[in-house]
Amino acid sequence: MTNLTLKQLRYFEALARHSHFGRAADACAISQPAISVQIRELEETLGSELFERGPRQVRLTNFGEAFAPRVRDILRSVDELTDLARASRDHLVGRLRIGVIPTIAPYLLPAIIGNLARIHDGLDIHVRETQTQKLIQELADGRLDAAIVALPVSEPSLTEIMLFTEDFVLVRPGEDEGKPVPNREMLREMRLLLLEEGHCFRDQALSFCNMHSVRPRELLDGSSLSTLVQMVGAGVGVTLIPEMAVPVETRSASVSIARFADPQPSRTIGMIWRKTSPIARQLLQIADVVRNSAETTRLQHNKKPLPSARRSMGGRSAGSGRSPT
Repeated sequence: MTNLTLKQLRYFEALARHSHFGRAADACAISQPAISVQIRELEETLGSELFERGPRQVRLTNFGEAFAPRVRDILRSVDELTDLARASRDHLVGRLRIGVIPTIAPYLLPAIIGNLARIHDGLDIHVRETQTQKLIQELADGRLDAAIVALPVSEPSLTEIMLFTEDFVLVRPGEDEGKPVPNREMLREMRLLLLEEGHCFRDQALSFCNMHSVRPRELLDGSSLSTLVQMVGAGVGVTLIPEMAVPVETRSASVSIARFADPQPSRTIGMIWRKTSPIARQLLQIADVVRNSAETTRLQHNKKPLPSARRSMGGRSAGSGRSPT
């Protein structure tokens, strides 16, 4: 197996993950014929086929299934060798692969990336936006260095660092401004719009409403917070969103924003990474930048009115209570 190369292993891992030559080629930034040639050469070197090739996708053979976890271990070890060199420096340089959940990414990423680029010169930032469970898996596989998620994730192999907490607010049609704010029992009787299955924010909203056993047909699902808010503006129902989303998502919707009575529903945002990561010390520095970026964004939003959304705070006027951020 003298011809087996690290490049071939990376192409194999990409194809095993995407189950499609075109998508794997895009992920590796090469042409589809090039990745096909490399995979075929790898199979010839090993003397066994790794993939069953179909018209629309490929799947691992039995040998490929046994080969895949060993390849991931090798690639993870190689990446950790690179991280050891990076860990010897005071500030992180080179590639930073960071994951973010969709209910955070659109609202904080501009500030985070701008501040990271300013403070850590030479940092090559790669962002991955997807749901929590996928981020956790990609951390475990070594495809990400860190992720910004809602805590806790309760994974023994991961370090969790708390960054900040934020409240959820109620989004209602504009004509509901000034009406009494429903409690969690009343919400269970309303048409509640939530993110689709797989989003941790959906689970947090259901937990607040004590609706874990709700039947799926009793809810309406959306793929994004933007979709949910627009549906509320059209009079379809009500929804909950995190404070950080209010300035962005309510700009073009005729909705009213209200706070719940204490104790208000909230979430804790944090950063996670592998406990074995050689760059854990530098990731603590990155976490500080993320925390400060979130606080700066919150303060900036507090200073700006929401021209397209009417707000109510527990039935009071917007000016008589703490405004959402």
